[in-house]
Amino acid sequence: MSSIAEFGDICERAARVGGQILRELHGRVIAREKGPADLVTEADVAAQRAIRDMLLGTFPDHGFLGEEGESVSPGPAGFRWIVDPLDGTTNFCHGIPHYAVSIGLEQHGRLLVGVVYDPIADECYRAGTGEGAYLNGAPLHVSSTIELSKAVVAVSFPPRVERSSPDVLRFLDILTVCRATRRTGSAALNLCAVAAGRFDAFWSYATNPWDVAAGVLMVSEAGGVLTGPGGQEFNLEQASFVAAATPPLHDELCQILGKIPG
Repeated sequence: MSSIAEFGDICERAARVGGQILRELHGRVIAREKGPADLVTEADVAAQRAIRDMLLGTFPDHGFLGEEGESVSPGPAGFRWIVDPLDGTTNFCHGIPHYAVSIGLEQHGRLLVGVVYDPIADECYRAGTGEGAYLNGAPLHVSSTIELSKAVVAVSFPPRVERSSPDVLRFLDILTVCRATRRTGSAALNLCAVAAGRFDAFWSYATNPWDVAAGVLMVSEAGGVLTGPGGQEFNLEQASFVAAATPPLHDELCQILGKIPG
């Protein structure tokens, strides 16, 4: 059986292969809508195919879940790769240099390895359960921020939101309290930014397992706090979460977000 380090090595190689495809196709593909304001390109599909072939070619008894409609059931050992071949497709389509490949490995629901690769900045984030989180080989640690008033906080919204939706109302409540807010278009990179201490917190009620499978492990292994929206244990299948650098900051954020139901 492979070790966490060996799984991490193949995960990183697959992410870099996917990132190379994104670089090569950037500006050369046409986007189409797979849902309202939800884009997909040939780059998403080509990168996912290459990643799948590498991972399942190495581990043929593993399962696979990809954003672009591919699913393979896990074998008896329960390993499953969860892949977003292009997290930040809208950025990619509009020439905004902020997108990434995200790959996580779980076993019976427990995350073991995560890699997020930013092909534009050539930044490779990597985490393994019990082994810490790293950026291009250098250890990562979350910030020491404990007050929301001093925090830079990221948020993800669904592709479409109404003015009166809970997502908007929660955002307005946080906006009036924190130092600054950011919406970057990549949940995977937002989580990595929390792990690296660039952001102090990040919450989302609108992500999918492939958006965050690698990033949530990054935050945890970098010393951060990540739970479900109400402070309960994080559930990857639901994928909603509140992530923060420190317990006091996490508690304050959860209290404000919890005031608005839905």
